[in-house]
Amino acid sequence: MTALTLSASQTVGPFFHPSLLRADARRNALSTPAAAGERIRIEGSVFDGDGAPVTDALIEIWQADAHGRFRHPLDRGTQPPDPAFFGYGRAGTDDRGRYWFDTIKPGRVPFDARALQAPHVSMLVFARGLLNHLATRLYFDDEPSNEADPVLRLVPAERRPTLLARRLSLESPVTYRFDVILQGEKETVFFNW
Repeated sequence: MTALTLSASQTVGPFFHPSLLRADARRNALSTPAAAGERIRIEGSVFDGDGAPVTDALIEIWQADAHGRFRHPLDRGTQPPDPAFFGYGRAGTDDRGRYWFDTIKPGRVPFDARALQAPHVSMLVFARGLLNHLATRLYFDDEPSNEADPVLRLVPAERRPTLLARRLSLESPVTYRFDVILQGEKETVFFNW
């Protein structure tokens, strides 16, 4: 009779940096200087449940242009998307868990035939130990239309601050800070998309 042995514990990754963040695959800047809209920088860090920085995470974002158009064939807006805006970015975290993107503040996009969404950035987080990526949204803390956003209103009021990027500067480009906390008391709200 053969003795049973347990398999060694394994985590997923980390393969993001060498595979998905090659120099030709990195895209921290989502626009050219010709893009319409207010220039902004989004920066932040990714933290685990103990508050330690996650040094090998991958962040992907996608967003509408300044006119509220996605660079996607299913977007049926009335004006063409901005050709100087890419709409998609990818960044890895550094040895202190930090990431950044240079982009433009997105315009409002339709939720349905009656409601518009507040300007937001959709974000995916990939990290060691996650079997599936995590999906969240970044909203801007100085945006008046947040109160009426149909998605943000579904989030309990006490959890909404985890989705708000804080404006740090007034000069151009305006800088917003958005930290991602993977678990724990101040865990970022994640969505099932």
